[in-house]
Amino acid sequence: MFVSEVKIRVRYGETDRMGYVYYGNYAEYFEVARVEALRELGMNYKDMEDSGIMLPVYTLNVKYMKPAFYDDLLTIKTSIREIPKARITFSHEIYNEKKELLNTGEVTLVFIDTKTNKPIGAPENFLEKIRKYY
Repeated sequence: MFVSEVKIRVRYGETDRMGYVYYGNYAEYFEVARVEALRELGMNYKDMEDSGIMLPVYTLNVKYMKPAFYDDLLTIKTSIREIPKARITFSHEIYNEKKELLNTGEVTLVFIDTKTNKPIGAPENFLEKIRKYY
């Protein structure tokens, strides 16, 4: 299983009147973690898009346990638990500096051919890079 970690510091503008990170910002945190996980694997969105592959979000599921606050340093653990086919699922866990689990999420994206706008299998060059983790 592939696992990646990224750290994000909560900015003031990401909080609501209660001082909590606004719930909608977690989807953006997941995106940052996804992009960095792919980069760690030697892939990136820009290269995939330039090669004719899009990765739109298919599903997003989130569970909130505890809030994050302004200036917290968050650790986002991202895992890809199975080799992707036409879809790739990223599982996320967000922790604060006390190592308390704040949030979990799962985001599934679909590999889409930009010419046909239809789902396709994961590109072989991506599969070559990720297979060693399984």
